Amino acid sequence: PAYQGVVSKIPAVVTPTFSCGSSTVSDIDGNIYNTVLIGTQCWTKENLKVSKYNDGALIPLNNTYTSGTVSTVWQGLRTGAYTIYDNQASSGTNATNYGFLYNWYAATDTKGICPSGWGIPADAELTTLTNFIGTNPGTKLKKDSNLWSTNTGTDNYGFSALPGGARYSDGSFRGINDAGAVWSATQSSSTSAYGRALEGLNGDILRSNHGKSGAVSVRCLRD
Repeated sequence: PAYQGVVSKIPAVVTPTFSCGSSTVSDIDGNIYNTVLIGTQCWTKENLKVSKYNDGALIPLNNTYTSGTVSTVWQGLRTGAYTIYDNQASSGTNATNYGFLYNWYAATDTKGICPSGWGIPADAELTTLTNFIGTNPGTKLKKDSNLWSTNTGTDNYGFSALPGGARYSDGSFRGINDAGAVWSATQSSSTSAYGRALEGLNGDILRSNHGKSGAVSVRCLRD
């Protein structure tokens, strides 16, 4: 037959190299975030500082706080809210350096707070990140900056983690310059959820378990 001796050439399947696409992404407020590829994950390099959900609805700002005290109003929240460390203005240094702090209800609201096509990482996705980094992941992900009071990072991968502190479930603020944490979308109970915490005193990343009514930073992961 005529086809004998003819070798059919089938094109090889080429898997495209994963990339972050554009080097920046913007939220609904117009804030622009740099992005970084770590392993097969694309992350924002800065903490979120958006004041609206993706449908345009405002995320309530809770500023019920007097320095050195707690807030009974904050303690009672079971809906989404954000705050700025020490109740500074959105133009202040805490917001500029560290972004906003969100309770878990805001971070995981179905209306979405990350830019379109991005989301809050699941607990397992944060584990993927730390497993890829390997030893001393905290040091390797911290920004090399004097904003860390101790144990400045080496920022090997460009994640640029900073110590934005947290707002605890009682409404008090603690930890700025010494520690930082980010939410995961994975709850551990009806009142708490997992996250990851970095401390200035060591090079580890801790799998933290925060009360949902507390507030920490948010980093977004591309879907």
